[in-house]
Amino acid sequence: MLFFQPLLNRVPIRKLFLLIAVSLLLPTISPAFDTKAGGFRAAVVKVDITPEGHQMLLGYGARRSTGVYDKIYHRIVVMDDGKTQFVMVSSDICVMSPTEYDKVAARLSKELGIAPVNFWWTLTHTHSAPEVGPPGLPELFMGERYRHKFDSDYTEVVERKLIEAVREARNKLAPARLGVGWGLSNANINRRGKGVDGKAFLGMDPDGAVDRRIGLIRLEKADGSPLALLGNYPIHGTVMGGENLLISGDAPGVVAEYVEQQVGAPMLFINGAAGNLAPIYSVYPSPQAGKLHQFKVLLGDKVIAANKNLKATTDQVTLKSGGITVETPRKEGLGWLPYLSDYTRTTKAGVNLVRLPVRFLHINDDIAIWSAPLELFCEISNEVRDRSPYPYTFYYGYTNGWLGYLLTEAEIPHGGYEVTVSPFSPSAGKDLTDAVVNHLQGKK
Repeated sequence: MLFFQPLLNRVPIRKLFLLIAVSLLLPTISPAFDTKAGGFRAAVVKVDITPEGHQMLLGYGARRSTGVYDKIYHRIVVMDDGKTQFVMVSSDICVMSPTEYDKVAARLSKELGIAPVNFWWTLTHTHSAPEVGPPGLPELFMGERYRHKFDSDYTEVVERKLIEAVREARNKLAPARLGVGWGLSNANINRRGKGVDGKAFLGMDPDGAVDRRIGLIRLEKADGSPLALLGNYPIHGTVMGGENLLISGDAPGVVAEYVEQQVGAPMLFINGAAGNLAPIYSVYPSPQAGKLHQFKVLLGDKVIAANKNLKATTDQVTLKSGGITVETPRKEGLGWLPYLSDYTRTTKAGVNLVRLPVRFLHINDDIAIWSAPLELFCEISNEVRDRSPYPYTFYYGYTNGWLGYLLTEAEIPHGGYEVTVSPFSPSAGKDLTDAVVNHLQGKK
């Protein structure tokens, strides 16, 4: 009673009892105000983008589809930590111009208020999917493939379905949990074959550099049931070659569909540094000849195993996005396309530079994801991962456009196809690696 004595001297007894009653109630009602509006939420949407008619396919020489082997999709995940809302889109498309990404990013910003830094659009790199938007840099290297106009109607369908799906996913946001882990698959192989003269060609090099890690992020509903998987693995979508005229997601699409059937939730297949990595069965004339179904076992079952081995998830999630622009000299004598002017500049000394937009997503203190509009050689992403202070460092390739192959300096003297479709000078690999590692080490 000594504690209340000063109050008794100043406060009428009825008011005192009221104060005591309210104080006793506060612990009971305070959790309602200790809001988890900042708690982690997520949602996923999968939408069919298979065209109704025949389309020009992208990935080999100019050719028109004659039918559909399997459907192609947008798969969209939206994550929200209460401060940052992040949109991840994986589409069964080969490559696209950065200007196509810029166009859709501008629409998302205007219509939904999503900042471009929080919108990543990554492509699975299947070579059996339709063109979307203008060709971009490939027009500079392989103009003979692009003498036709791209289908603006189909492009508009792809854009509209993406934006509608993002809107739907935002409306479906619900409490969620996140986990991360690694897996391993031997479904890929270095494709830079070399002859006795040291010259490279598109073949197989079992002794060449490779990256066979699966980087897996799992999203769960609040009750622990599966919501979505984000599976990151580097592999060309080239099980089927240029003779194939059927629309297909190729190995990435088949693997994603299979995993979804087994797990019961959508899987975003996110390609990695696949610039010099092919599927172990590559460029066959048909799905049957290329044993496309076997990738369900070679890669799909490995994703499922990684998911089973991922034991811990959390609802305490913080998202931090950002980006840098890496400038590196352009290959000598190479021209440029006017509508890609935002991706180059010339110094006062007359040096032409390529301007590479690199994005980052940091999840809590242990996950760092970086992306670039590149067909990157795996040695570069391997080195970044080895030097990163984050235990889980993933590279998301073919993201927000395509600005060509980026090789290591050691591989350039061997020549080969990739050198002919690269706009970069030999220093680009080091320039990119140093910039990304410096960012990651500085953030940590």
